[in-house]
Amino acid sequence: MRRFHALFRALDTTRRTSRKEAALVEYFQSAPDEDAAWAAHLLLGRKGRRAVNTRLLREWAAEASGQPLWLVEESYDAVGDLAETIALLVETDREGARGEPPTLARFVEKRVIGLAALEEDEKKALVLDTWRLLDEGERFLFHKLISGGFRVGVAKGIVARALATVAGVDKATMLHRLAGRWEPTADAWRALMADDDGGDPLRPYPFFLAHPVPDELAEIGDAAEYQAEWKWDGIRAQAVRRGDEAVLWSRGEDLVNSGFPEIVEDVARLPRGTVVDGELLAWKDDGPLGFHALQRRIQRKSVGKKLRAEVPVRLVAYDLLEADGEDLRALPTVERRARLEQLVQDASLPHLGIADVVEGTTWDDLAAARATSRERGVEGLMLKRRDAPYGAGRVRGPWWKWKIDPLTIDTVLVYAQRGHGRRASLYTDYTLAVWDDGALVPVAKAYSGLSDAEIRRVDAFVRRHITERFGPVRVVAPELVFEIAFEGIQPSPRHKSGIALRFPRIARWREDKAPADADTLDSVRALM
Repeated sequence: MRRFHALFRALDTTRRTSRKEAALVEYFQSAPDEDAAWAAHLLLGRKGRRAVNTRLLREWAAEASGQPLWLVEESYDAVGDLAETIALLVETDREGARGEPPTLARFVEKRVIGLAALEEDEKKALVLDTWRLLDEGERFLFHKLISGGFRVGVAKGIVARALATVAGVDKATMLHRLAGRWEPTADAWRALMADDDGGDPLRPYPFFLAHPVPDELAEIGDAAEYQAEWKWDGIRAQAVRRGDEAVLWSRGEDLVNSGFPEIVEDVARLPRGTVVDGELLAWKDDGPLGFHALQRRIQRKSVGKKLRAEVPVRLVAYDLLEADGEDLRALPTVERRARLEQLVQDASLPHLGIADVVEGTTWDDLAAARATSRERGVEGLMLKRRDAPYGAGRVRGPWWKWKIDPLTIDTVLVYAQRGHGRRASLYTDYTLAVWDDGALVPVAKAYSGLSDAEIRRVDAFVRRHITERFGPVRVVAPELVFEIAFEGIQPSPRHKSGIALRFPRIARWREDKAPADADTLDSVRALM
């Protein structure tokens, strides 16, 4: 555990990729197999469930530190991070703790995973004992692990490159080995490092990702060099049919079979040894229903006839990665596309479609097509070099995404909260509102879009114009106007405004506008 904390510190205190990679290689080369497996699992962002309620953690921290609960709450508000707050409040008492600091694997299995299965009084005893056992930095790491909020400033690609170095393979091979169901065990680690890893037979390939197009399209070449397709607003997925099984993997490498059973049934009818890359969409008649409809299917454990009828779905395929057990990724785009068209035509399945190729040989042609995106229910265009193989991860050059401009509205700042981490002392989390019958109605929260200098100016304004306090929330005099951008809008009975915005962020501070100039709820609804 202490060695893993040292690695965590090394990764967290440098921005240089070379140093991060060197620290990872050193750790993986020297750690015991079971510890290396758990370290890779955690650093790759594999999801962990919350093991204990944060309210209980605050109460236990107050008791352990001898401080009143209100002071713990105020400290949390000032620090902005509960893991750091508690790490600072409680003390180390290794003589009073039971046992010696365990290995990372034993620590996670007993004190993180094991914690979730205990009764409340047993959880408390184990947490208090762990606090005594660890120093301040290790406690911080422990809190991140048990809260499900563990993150560290290292990209998945860097971890994969370090693992590839240790295993003596290339990065793309390592990414493929890591895909799918991979358990953090000593045996799995040894297989990962072996010449032939013998991994999950149903694992997907690493997803190939696109870069946003540059401002000058000419920088990426001639439009005729690219195959253009619509950019769908759904869930990126790979359909895998190997042996007698069929599975659907999301881009986050989660199995999503339960939410899309009719698509899994179709995939099971494809030839064995087939892997298709595409987009899961809520689809009715000849077009998509929108992401808000698809959300009703996501993470459902079962889908009944009623939901199937209300939200029909389709897998729109746009690449063929494997056919008859042969890896096709090295073939150029146009060859994979031809084989995909034949596969979809021969299969003739009700829930399997194919992405249309958008015709156009010049940028003007494609720009005209892109201008129709919103009415088609798509996000813009994908541009794929006709001669490009299917890569792994985000590689600049072969694939580009040419998204339509976001929707924008003018809003008024009404509430503010302090941020987290390095922004814990500043008001950076904003609730924004529009007018409805003479009153301001919140429509979005935004956390990004302003420069550091602008954030400091807004923070100074908030501190001078607080009118009410509700816990960590500050009600602010409605004087600042911000233009916010967002990707989509949908009805939402859960919100007072009746709408929900997708990916809202601040586009610019409209210092040229007065609060009365902000949009109305009717004008926002009209965007739907």
